[in-house]
Amino acid sequence: MKVTKFSGEIVNFDKDKLIHSLRKSGASEEAVFQVIHEIERELYEGIPTKKIYKLAFQLLKKFSNVHAARYNLRTAIQSLGPAGFFFEKFIAKVFECEGYQTQTNLILEGNCVSHEVDVLLKKENCVSMVECKFHGSQDAKTDVKVPMYILSRFNDLKDRDFQLFKSNYSIQNCWITTNNRFTDEAVKFAGCSKLSLLSWDYPKGNSLKNKIDLNKIYPVTCLTTLTMAEKDKLLVQDIITALDLIQHADWLSKIELSPSRVKNVLLEANQLCNLIK
Repeated sequence: MKVTKFSGEIVNFDKDKLIHSLRKSGASEEAVFQVIHEIERELYEGIPTKKIYKLAFQLLKKFSNVHAARYNLRTAIQSLGPAGFFFEKFIAKVFECEGYQTQTNLILEGNCVSHEVDVLLKKENCVSMVECKFHGSQDAKTDVKVPMYILSRFNDLKDRDFQLFKSNYSIQNCWITTNNRFTDEAVKFAGCSKLSLLSWDYPKGNSLKNKIDLNKIYPVTCLTTLTMAEKDKLLVQDIITALDLIQHADWLSKIELSPSRVKNVLLEANQLCNLIK
């Protein structure tokens, strides 16, 4: 059976890959079996993978909102667009889970010109800059031109002292993050230039997806019990993650959710963050 990828490429349907992604969501073997069984009944030649994904999400949601939320993670991160402003804030939250202090959206004066820096990180007196490359389409990749461009910005900033984190620091390292993937040439150039990369699946074993799952730092857009309009209202109030929502649960009433919906949303958020079973 042939399927059509996001990019338009025609490939063979990979049942094992779908099973793996369902298991990674935490779904039971019974749920995985039922979802696969239903999807196989709906397959036809050339079916878009986007349709398969959407069907799997809807079927998984019947078994568990939390497992559906985890399965929906990549799409949820894309929902932090369209400009990527909330993606930058989410990346800061991810690094905070690893013990970094963070600052976002700064204008710093380089040797030649001024630069807008998406995120700054500080740990043990070492300050790094993070440039976020957000893509609204899953088939888009960050190519070699991006690290080339960002390296020039880093070089313009790295030899100067700045008033950061209430003291004087220079920027010693540079990260590039993306919600999608890097091309092989981008990875090669970054490695040669000593730039650190973080993408959906890179570096292997410590990728963005790995960090999110390890630290249970899920974006609020994961939640299946909220509409997209409700998620947008929370994002503009700086409720970026499910944990933020738990800590500021009063915002659910402020955006006019009923008491019963507030209860359901908080249940899902707490389960997603592994605070309750």
